[in-house]
Amino acid sequence: MNFLATMAASSAQRVAAARLCQPIEELRAYVRDLPPPPRWVPSREGFDLIAEVKWRSPAAGMLRPASSADLDARVASYAQAGAAAISVLTEPSRFDGSLDHLRAVVTSLSMRGTSPPVMRKDFLVDPYQLLEARASGAGGVLLIVRMLDAGTLASLIEGAREQQLFVLLEVFDEVDVEQALTALEPRRSALDDQVLIGVNCRDLSTLQVVPSRLESMIRHLPREFPRVAESGVSTPEDARRLAAVGYDAALVGSALMSAEHPQELAQALLRSGRSARSGG
Repeated sequence: MNFLATMAASSAQRVAAARLCQPIEELRAYVRDLPPPPRWVPSREGFDLIAEVKWRSPAAGMLRPASSADLDARVASYAQAGAAAISVLTEPSRFDGSLDHLRAVVTSLSMRGTSPPVMRKDFLVDPYQLLEARASGAGGVLLIVRMLDAGTLASLIEGAREQQLFVLLEVFDEVDVEQALTALEPRRSALDDQVLIGVNCRDLSTLQVVPSRLESMIRHLPREFPRVAESGVSTPEDARRLAAVGYDAALVGSALMSAEHPQELAQALLRSGRSARSGG
């Protein structure tokens, strides 16, 4: 089994266990009465940051010991830096994540009166998980195109629309892009402003990193959706380079989680990216 297949099987097992604890009808009834979540709103400055909370990476190992104090401080630093959204890993077996972390991030932002949407980043395979995300306060979800068949991908995109969640569609190659566009086609007009397409230069089937993938893939990404560099961004120079070739945002996790001063790094990434887009 490759990494994605393993993660998909584990995710399906989590869904089965969760359904036993809370039937889907009960979850639907709960989210029906919730206020709309914060939406994805791109900056007018031409480049945005999705700042990530994750404690472990399968490639890098432990990034930071999980602690509520550190989580709260990092969320505050991301928001103060101007992140357009905050991504939270909720996968437990390889990333030490949980829905509790997502809820804690939502609560922390609410207490500070800031409102960037929080994105559930996980290996989602079932519409039930969209309801879990919505019930936990998420405003968006990540969907990995190559781990989902056409029917499942389409149903998850439609389910996200119904729950008013923005969607980051993760692709690795041209085939993934075509599959994403095919899934989007029937509902494109209703979703354009809440769909992003991101390139991960780490092939999650093999975990091989292809650093040049971000630059080579940009020409295959449709301009009507915000284009996100999902990996390979660690420094302000990385942000400048990728913004210059056409990326509208970067999702940054490991570098920010490893940084002793994450707000300064986040601000530097945004400054460099925006400077490149403005011709500075």
